[in-house]
Amino acid sequence: MAKNASQTKMKHELSLLDGTMLVSGSMIGSGIFIVSADITRNVGSAGWLIAIWLITGFMTLTAALSYGELSGMFPKAGGQYVYLKEAYNKLTAFLYGWSFFAVIQTGTIAAVGVAFSKFTAYLIPSFSEDNILFQVGFLKISAAQIVSIILIICLTYVNTRGVKGGKLIQTVFTLTKLISLFGLIIFGLFAFKADIWHSNWTNAWDLHNLNKDGSITTLTTGTALGAIAAAMVGSIFSSDAWNSVTFVAGEMKNPKRDVALSMMWGTIIVTFIYVMANVVYTGVLSLHDITIADKDRVAVAASHVIFGNWGTYVIAVMIMISTFGCNNGLILSGARVYYTMAKDGVFFKQTGTLNKFGVPQFGLWIQCVVASLLCLSGRYGDLLDMISFVVVIFYVLTILGIFILRAKRPNAERPYKAIAYPILPALYIVMGIAFCVLLFAYKRDFALYGLVIVLIGVPIYYISQRNVKQQDEALTGN
Repeated sequence: MAKNASQTKMKHELSLLDGTMLVSGSMIGSGIFIVSADITRNVGSAGWLIAIWLITGFMTLTAALSYGELSGMFPKAGGQYVYLKEAYNKLTAFLYGWSFFAVIQTGTIAAVGVAFSKFTAYLIPSFSEDNILFQVGFLKISAAQIVSIILIICLTYVNTRGVKGGKLIQTVFTLTKLISLFGLIIFGLFAFKADIWHSNWTNAWDLHNLNKDGSITTLTTGTALGAIAAAMVGSIFSSDAWNSVTFVAGEMKNPKRDVALSMMWGTIIVTFIYVMANVVYTGVLSLHDITIADKDRVAVAASHVIFGNWGTYVIAVMIMISTFGCNNGLILSGARVYYTMAKDGVFFKQTGTLNKFGVPQFGLWIQCVVASLLCLSGRYGDLLDMISFVVVIFYVLTILGIFILRAKRPNAERPYKAIAYPILPALYIVMGIAFCVLLFAYKRDFALYGLVIVLIGVPIYYISQRNVKQQDEALTGN
């Protein structure tokens, strides 16, 4: 059985629609319903609130269009890990894969899972995070954490049964959430309040901190840049996972074409929805109401205005659908990175085998374990603050890899070429570096923690390589 499993190949069952739904569904989780409160507190005006989402959307689309060249050159499982290995070396690729496993993917899965539980509690109050089931020392375990773990386990199990079941869930739930979000936007436009819109958009470009008590903190030029970077943490997290389709390139029917197109269409759809949702927020809620929304649930506050008293339940169901589909996409795509790492000898050997359904079952389950532990830790919020910093660093390195590969392999086949090369890729690199520098300057603790997680991977890499070398020597008798 083990022999047959190791010889099983990945099945090419994902179409352009499936890829686009994977991108859109993985990007849209709970962020768009929540993070606008923190963004507004940082920038203090409607114009800058929308600008933050537009800047993030531009960066995301620029990166996606640039990745199109890499996905066409290396149309196989692993995505960004493969691109970094080909442009740099195995160590750089491993550090990304390690960070992906330790916090980027697993931390996001945990956070989205807990968000699902929190909003399920609107319908079933006993699932609330305030319902503490038991305590082990300083660790308090809530019903929300248990529900999130059950969700992660169930979705992991479904995805171990083959990519067909996972893609069906992804397509159905993503289409449902897209229709729901478009519905929220349309009903929200009809619910616009002229006085609120006028008030919010008067002095729309006055950049300042807007505190929960209604007071304003004036910003200098330096602190204004820091405020913009801090505000973008939420929007970048909400827009992440746009590259998820690159991880499953080995299961796309036409990877050289459809991976790039999936990223392009997915990011365009999501960026439009994000911007329009925030336009609706500023049309039905005052900026002060946005900043003081209970637990930052801006969409819930807006839904009360749009739909009346039952609006809370509308949003709760929408977010349950959104986070369910989002986590399915994250779980489905993440294990493919560990599979490719194992094939390179830098991850658990068993992760490099496929089960009879052609999926990396062991990788799915160890991802499930780590994500579940992060759910129990209760520290997923802190982890997400690190994610934006670490993720953008690796995005910058990957896009810089386009320039490196153009020099190293000028004659390589490139079914797609980065649009507006070298201007757009270079612009993303500059914007990404600026974001990381500002975040390091104004949110240093989170940036440092993120760097520590990355650097922990260095000794792990060399230990793994030493073990591989010893095994090879034992096999050859040297």
